[in-house]
Amino acid sequence: MYKSINEANQAIIDRIKEARPHWIGVIPAKEAVPTLQQGHKLLHAGPPMTWGDMTGPMKGACIGACLFEGWAKTEPEAVALLANHQVEFIPCHAVNSVGPMGGITSANMPMLVIENITHGNRAYCNLNEGIGKVMRFGAYSEEVLDRHRWMRDSLAPALNAAVKRFDKGVDLTALMAQAITMGDEFHQRNIAASALLLRTLSPKLALLDYDKAQMAKIFEFLSVTDQFFLNLAMAYCKAVMDSAATIKAGTIVTAMTRNGKDFGIKVSGLGDQWFTAPVNTPQGLFFTGYSQDEANPDMGDSAITETFGIGGAAMVAAPGVTRFVGAGGVEAALETSEEMSEIYLEHNPLFQIPSWNFQGCCLGLDVRRVVETGITPLINTGIAHKDAGIGQIGAGTVRAPLACFEKALEAYAKKMNITE
Repeated sequence: MYKSINEANQAIIDRIKEARPHWIGVIPAKEAVPTLQQGHKLLHAGPPMTWGDMTGPMKGACIGACLFEGWAKTEPEAVALLANHQVEFIPCHAVNSVGPMGGITSANMPMLVIENITHGNRAYCNLNEGIGKVMRFGAYSEEVLDRHRWMRDSLAPALNAAVKRFDKGVDLTALMAQAITMGDEFHQRNIAASALLLRTLSPKLALLDYDKAQMAKIFEFLSVTDQFFLNLAMAYCKAVMDSAATIKAGTIVTAMTRNGKDFGIKVSGLGDQWFTAPVNTPQGLFFTGYSQDEANPDMGDSAITETFGIGGAAMVAAPGVTRFVGAGGVEAALETSEEMSEIYLEHNPLFQIPSWNFQGCCLGLDVRRVVETGITPLINTGIAHKDAGIGQIGAGTVRAPLACFEKALEAYAKKMNITE
């Protein structure tokens, strides 16, 4: 169909530029992913894995999900259920979904519904819980479970009702195009996007027939959860890259993700095949009382943002992030984005960055360029404690392992009968 790799890659890039994901609703995960309706099943971040291979925080999130769903009444009961292979694990990416950090999502957890109105496909992500002791970082105390119940019973229905009052949902491209000029890179910094979202939603939320105290709690949560937009950004990028992946040719990376054990990528011309290598551990800054020795190896589907070309690749848009993740200052932010531009094919005109002379964010991560240059994607990330039940202990950056890209390029060369 395509005369060359470059022609195929250009078709993918054009499709990415055409995509227009809108936020159209919030529904229970079992409605977004029907397979969750039968038996004990959990979605998780990263390439496929089993309970035995999970690190502490992902196991903690699984325990929390079992307690949340009522499959177990105590932690020992939950561990027994999980250890005895009575729970089936499914990668979020296998069901048009993404999940931050552990990515653990169960049937009755609410999920954001994002529809790419240009190409008709949908992507899903669970709701952001805030920071600190949260389930995505492996915490599962009663405080964590209570928050999840409130999100299920109050926050999700209110958000769904508000979003339904828009004719075509919330245009996320327009909101993100504005937020990137205000200092967001959409992985570690979403303050502007979250604030713009609250401004957009407020008139619709105010129309809902909700108890005043209940509505006040919803507004307070949205106003202080600076990373609320992250999950929308992840689903946005997933919807775009899933659409791009329908062009089954070329060398564009369509997914990057990690599960605490493996880092995995998918490439446009190689379909749904995973290419994995051992994941690295983030380096960064830690909350008071914690240190690098306690950091868990990297995990989460949030690297879909860097796959799209934002996050770490757009560090120049958010120089404040470099201090937060311990990566320097303004010059370091510029150097990072300049380096990343060497492994992406183009720049995205939809997301122009003032501090980069209004150059667009990176677009079209090419596995050939990664292998040729030896430059691997830099990912902005939160850092979880390696033990279950503790939660987030810092933030930092991490590099994707080169071996993933080398394996993918070798497989692509074999498929195309390229011997030199």
